[in-house]
Amino acid sequence: MPQLTNPILPGFNPDPSILRVGDDYYIATSTFEWFPGVQIHHSKDLANWELITRPLNRKTQLDMRGDPDSCGVWAPCLTHDGEKFWLVYTDVKRKDGSFKDAHNYIVWSDTIEGPWSDPVYVNSSGFDPSLFHDDDGKKWFVNMLWDHRTRPLKFAGIALQEFDPAQGKLVGPSKNIYKGTDLKLVEGPHLYKRNGWYYLLTAEGGTAYDHACTFARSRNLDGPYETHPDKHILTSKDAPLAALQRAGHGDIVETPEGKTYLVHLTGRPTTQERRCVLGRETAIQEAYWGDDDWLYVKNGPVPSLHVEVPGTRDEAKYFAEQRYTFENGLPMDFQWLRTPDTDRIFSTGGGKLTLFGRESIGSWFEQALVARRQQHFSYDAETVVNFTATDERTMAGLTAYYSRYNFFYLAVTAHSDGQRELLLMSSEVSWPDGNLKFPAAPVQIPNEGKVKLALTIRGKKLQFFYALEGQDLQPIGPVLDASILSDECGGHQAHGSFTGAFVGVAAHDLNGTASPATFEYFTYRPQHDPSDRYEVEDLVKGRGYGAA
Repeated sequence: MPQLTNPILPGFNPDPSILRVGDDYYIATSTFEWFPGVQIHHSKDLANWELITRPLNRKTQLDMRGDPDSCGVWAPCLTHDGEKFWLVYTDVKRKDGSFKDAHNYIVWSDTIEGPWSDPVYVNSSGFDPSLFHDDDGKKWFVNMLWDHRTRPLKFAGIALQEFDPAQGKLVGPSKNIYKGTDLKLVEGPHLYKRNGWYYLLTAEGGTAYDHACTFARSRNLDGPYETHPDKHILTSKDAPLAALQRAGHGDIVETPEGKTYLVHLTGRPTTQERRCVLGRETAIQEAYWGDDDWLYVKNGPVPSLHVEVPGTRDEAKYFAEQRYTFENGLPMDFQWLRTPDTDRIFSTGGGKLTLFGRESIGSWFEQALVARRQQHFSYDAETVVNFTATDERTMAGLTAYYSRYNFFYLAVTAHSDGQRELLLMSSEVSWPDGNLKFPAAPVQIPNEGKVKLALTIRGKKLQFFYALEGQDLQPIGPVLDASILSDECGGHQAHGSFTGAFVGVAAHDLNGTASPATFEYFTYRPQHDPSDRYEVEDLVKGRGYGAA
């Protein structure tokens, strides 16, 4: 079979839940504070994946205004019971401190494209829920349990309870069926049934560099569950030079021919500081069932960079330039932050993208920022903006963004006297500071006219550019450190920052007058880079994370 190079879903596609229906494979991944919620990719061959829908796309399903960074939609589970698709997800309203406000919901649809139902609220006892359809027709809901007392652990185990779809609620007793291993932080449960065994796949060790997939089984659904003889079937925690780090939070699928694969979360650090600018991504591993009825990862537990799958990936498509226009609405690759009320932050009338300036770039409620994932270690981005700024509180432009505390922003704005200018802003510090820096002096520009804005990222080096009408691009400001747009720098470090770098356009009006800014197009142009996924093994052979 052909080999592909991991990951299969590059750039901020974590917590994969995989499903096969007939000859079609689907993967659902977390989207956190980005709207619409949950990404679902489709494949026929496990090699080539296409984003086909984000099912949580209206206010009755999801409203994340006020959700802090890296809260929102966590760890979806996508299943099919032979009649319809089921999607389980968490909307996290608070994650820092002793308490977690994590609300779990279920939606369903006859087709993967939807429309998906309004949600049924299930519980709030913990996060990472999933739904298991037993062969007797019953449905079982599992989620990790959170204990704010830490008595003895905050990650207290995996809860199991029956879900009655007719009543739309949990019924019967809840039982803690598995408390994990000494690695602790047990979460991400998925249940399976095979050869008379119930299997429980969990994640442990946290989502940073001690992450792992832990496997257990029982003859009875409610346990007791015994842990796999190898304990962790997948992990990079003891292999610091492996190309794929942070490996854990997985799910299992079988091909029509009976081969077994494990998809899992991973990260690819490419700097000496071990920063994963592309966030947590989805990789795939070949697995097999042993004679002892346990699952093993081929060449595991360390994840393999190269894996045999049925299909051959279209490598040229990965590096193809994407030039986005807006005649047919907002392209699928783009998302925005938190709010379901899109008409308040953007429109695509006249074939252009118009943003209506709202709250600041640090807002958790309503800001006009529309962006796409960074999926390559090196790329160019470009847009043309038409914006009449009135003072220093009105601004619009191009941003490389991770979170409210970690971003770069080249904006068309104005001084307090009304003179229009270009202002380069950055926020490169961790919570609770978050104060702006201004890496370059402002550049005065005419009060009317379009402005071309661009940036280039080459590994960790970020450079902004601008051009007035009829002029060539010229650099503005110094070379900046793009590696701060990473989980490891995202305000709460790797165990508390869960998304990835984005690039896009933004408009902010701190006067509250919703000043419009019009963008004619957006270009994302990937560049080949020694640290990109097809050459990443060159970085790790004998010299760690060598690309400075």
